Amino acid sequence: MNCGYVAFIGQPNVGKSTLMNHLLGQKISITSRKPQTTRHQILGIKTSEKGQMIFMDTPGMHESSKKAFNRYLNRTADTTLLGVDLVVWLIDSLSWQDYDEVIFEKLKKANLPVILAVNKIDRVKNKEDIFAFFKDAQERYPFKEIVPISALKQTNLAVLDGLMMDLLPEGNIIYPEDQITDRPERFLASEIIREKLTRRLGDELPYALTVEIERYEELPHVTKIYGLIWVERETQKNIVIGKQGELLKSIGTEARKDIENLIGAKVYLQLWVKVKSGWSDNERALQSLGFKD
Repeated sequence: MNCGYVAFIGQPNVGKSTLMNHLLGQKISITSRKPQTTRHQILGIKTSEKGQMIFMDTPGMHESSKKAFNRYLNRTADTTLLGVDLVVWLIDSLSWQDYDEVIFEKLKKANLPVILAVNKIDRVKNKEDIFAFFKDAQERYPFKEIVPISALKQTNLAVLDGLMMDLLPEGNIIYPEDQITDRPERFLASEIIREKLTRRLGDELPYALTVEIERYEELPHVTKIYGLIWVERETQKNIVIGKQGELLKSIGTEARKDIENLIGAKVYLQLWVKVKSGWSDNERALQSLGFKD
């Protein structure tokens, strides 16, 4: 059997979380159209008769920032290359971006086998453009494989799945066969709530909020979850709550349904919104909210 860790890397919003979810056949990482939706390193575990692949979904690699929260995201993304057996670099266009040169340098230092997965290939109409880009890519870096895929439409995912397994080292499985992630249900519940907030709010506000599960009680007939939504300013609190509390109520309803599907049990979900001024630029506040290296 083959077994090993596979790191999904790439710039923000290229489809890493969507790819992992479809490869697993179950939603583990939250998704949205907004960049930097993924904030934590999350393992997705896929076991088959051929072996076990442990996928690592991480925040997108992007240019440095002075803000503590962005520094945390960059550290989390960079440490993904430590201790893995294979890298899947996901891009979503047939052109190189400025920051891709930095990723090339990181890969050269890591000296790991790399698969280049070109996502959203269904949007490309001219096949000659694909062949030309693949030729250029192979000249730039010794990729083990270059695969055109569509994570959303699941195009060529079976091909990518087989290539990844073949490139992993031989070994016994690390996690139990029925385990699909390293994260507890408490964490996944907080991420589902944040996903609903991210999808419903404007472009800026999702980056100024985070979700903390204050209490998680598994009772015989219901799981009670009490969540805190932290924002940085009082005006943001009012936006999240909405007129007469309607927006918060709607987000809670959507999140509750998804959490019930995840854990297979009835859920009682209570949400509050609180202000923690400047949490995203305060290292101590970040750690208290679960953003730990």
